[in-house]
Amino acid sequence: MTVPIPYHDEPVVVLASTRTVITLPDDTLVLTPATIVISPATGKIVSVVPHILPRNSFSPETLYQDYSPKLLLPGLVDAHVHLNEPGRTEWEGFNTGTQAAASGGVTTVIDMPLNAIPPTTTLMGFREKLAASQGQCWVDVGFYGGVVPGNAHELLPLIDAGIRGFKGFLIDSGVEEFPAVSASDIALAMTTLKDTSTTLMFHAEMVPPIAASVGDAVQQSHPPAQPTGDLESYSTFLDSRPPAFETTAVEEILSMAHLAPQLHLHIVHLSATECIPILRKARQNGINITAETCFHYLGLASDDIPDGDTRHKCCPPIRSQTNQDRLWDEITDTDGCIKTVVSDHSPCTPELKLLPPHLQTAYQEGPRPVARHFDSGIDLPQLEEERWKGEKREKEKPGKEEPREDRQLQEEEDEDAVDLLPQTQTPPSVVTATPTLGAGTKQQEQGDFFAAWGGISSVGLGLPILHTTAAARAARGDRAPSIVDIVRMCSQATARQVGLGHRKGGLRAGMDADVCVFDDADVWTLRAAEMRWKNRVSPWEGHTFTGRVRETWVRGQRVFQLGGANAGFVMGMPVGRPIVERRTE
Repeated sequence: MTVPIPYHDEPVVVLASTRTVITLPDDTLVLTPATIVISPATGKIVSVVPHILPRNSFSPETLYQDYSPKLLLPGLVDAHVHLNEPGRTEWEGFNTGTQAAASGGVTTVIDMPLNAIPPTTTLMGFREKLAASQGQCWVDVGFYGGVVPGNAHELLPLIDAGIRGFKGFLIDSGVEEFPAVSASDIALAMTTLKDTSTTLMFHAEMVPPIAASVGDAVQQSHPPAQPTGDLESYSTFLDSRPPAFETTAVEEILSMAHLAPQLHLHIVHLSATECIPILRKARQNGINITAETCFHYLGLASDDIPDGDTRHKCCPPIRSQTNQDRLWDEITDTDGCIKTVVSDHSPCTPELKLLPPHLQTAYQEGPRPVARHFDSGIDLPQLEEERWKGEKREKEKPGKEEPREDRQLQEEEDEDAVDLLPQTQTPPSVVTATPTLGAGTKQQEQGDFFAAWGGISSVGLGLPILHTTAAARAARGDRAPSIVDIVRMCSQATARQVGLGHRKGGLRAGMDADVCVFDDADVWTLRAAEMRWKNRVSPWEGHTFTGRVRETWVRGQRVFQLGGANAGFVMGMPVGRPIVERRTE
């Protein structure tokens, strides 16, 4: 096939490689040599030519990069990220969270509605979220809204404001401002949204009626099912959240699907493979439901989690190697129910992970105020506030003068804490910079899987995780996805899931020029110092990967270059934009 050299009467950027995953007119993905021509003025792809055009095909002033033999991929769309700002910005924020995304070839993230204060459950809360994001995003950011009891009247206005979809919990979320929904709440949300182009998503864990339950909190100190062993043993934690929690929730959702036959339903972070036959049968019966799974469920297994390593705590839990193998089988089946793979980047401060001393790290950003929660079973804000008051009284005693440098440092720390908290008459509660427990916290809680906060930090690591694990599986003769399959699940399908398939998740003329340069031969080991998210705690620390992102381009602008200036963020300033266009697909 002869393809004419495209003519351009405007300055262009040209990226080429002998291995590029492009999108054909029928939406098929193919790996081929290609030359991508980009308009820096519009940030769009002007043309994609399925062979390498030489440098002299373009004017001398053209920025031309031939990355062969590295891979050129569409930027990843991570459709499940907790950025937590405003309100719990000490856990994560737009600046650090999107930097981490950009460093891993992710060009679009979709922010989850909870853990921020206020949560994105009202139009006013969404406006506060948007205001907080201004000037901080290194990649483009879309937003989910939340379904909570009593907010059904807010759902349509949120759609009009640009919300990409909605999430609800069938079990306590762990934060008091985002309560779980009942069956009547789900039914009302379905009927409210039934004629809209949106996605209604669920954290699908639910305590079965016959469970020996002591509560239904996702992240709180008391497990949903009564623990039957050592609280520092991962097997004890895993036993407390059996697959029946997930299957019960999925069946509850499906029982109401008839209320909105056209509405796209979606199960977030599916862990238990016992849900797969239930979802497959529902899809065969015409129910519009899909599921996602996460990088940590595909790359980590409960068989290998050491006792006390609370970096691995998340909900639903990481399950067995056998369960993981079945997840891989499902994602490699194009007819499967799991259509997307996401990070569920869900960070917190190191203090809340209750890490044993040998897992604690010095890589933190300094003192942080405590956000109110009840995760450890102890009211940490009250304890820390009492300690702050006691230290303040001690310092104010006559004749007791602290060294000037220490006093100045403490004043700066207090000012930082005040900036992050609502302005009240109460002194700020400040946690010490080192990852120690709060005053009065029992030492034996370190390593306690039930007291530690749940969540895995991994935004930007998805491509190395999937590529490395898939290669290992293929070497053993197991089923494994190709790089084209990975693009389908992490770029194309995730973009469609949030109504952005017309501009994100593919390399085709007219789409946003979001490009990832991936060196699939680079072998490297993740260290804490290399983590880009705010709190450098992750179970992926120390893992060796094959494949690393070298560059990330967002709408035709190179925002990240490994080893480049400004810690790799070569633009020197954020160029990401909030995505607030009304969803139409």
